[in-house]
Amino acid sequence: MAGDQAMIVAGVGFRRGASADEIEKVVRLALGVFELPAERLEVLATESEKAAEPAFAEAAHRLSAKMTACTVEDLDRVAGQVLTLSKLVLESKGVPSIAEASALVVAGRNARLLGTRVATALATCAVAIGDGR
Repeated sequence: MAGDQAMIVAGVGFRRGASADEIEKVVRLALGVFELPAERLEVLATESEKAAEPAFAEAAHRLSAKMTACTVEDLDRVAGQVLTLSKLVLESKGVPSIAEASALVVAGRNARLLGTRVATALATCAVAIGDGR
């Protein structure tokens, strides 16, 4: 983090086969909703299995953001702080959110979501601010 500025983290969730274009699009859309320039984004975060997808790495590269993977256990720790419940994610991963929870986990101490996740047809993005892990 630069100086006293809080860390900005974009947490993403996406369907298998989503492209880097789709992930980048939803992140830029979310940043726009919260009136944040892309240059402020420090980290792109998601659940561990999704982090292995090449599209995730490519999107992080395009956004000049570090990539971070979160375990399901990490996501479960912040489950009570998410704003949106995804039935699909709850059934498949046992946690209510990937995008919102990932953003909260990586934003770390004093983390808070700037709002509910933003969605496209194949991806979701939530933005959190905090002091970092």
